Amino acid sequence: MSKYIVFFEPTATGFSAHVPDLPGCIAAASSLEETRQLMKEAIEFHIEGMRIHGEVVPEPTPHFEELEVAV
Repeated sequence: MSKYIVFFEPTATGFSAHVPDLPGCIAAASSLEETRQLMKEAIEFHIEGMRIHGEVVPEPTPHFEELEVAV
């Protein structure tokens, strides 16, 4: 089992999400919970497609940080 970092963003109609380690892997829905579920399915589908096409599935980014800055 792998854990990928997912970015969730509010939109005018709900939420969208993407995975930096899997370019093109995105999802959007009207609620955060639905977006989470769709994103999980999108990641699994994306990785399955990569394997079917003989592509190397990238390892998840092992580390991330949030940095606080004065603005």
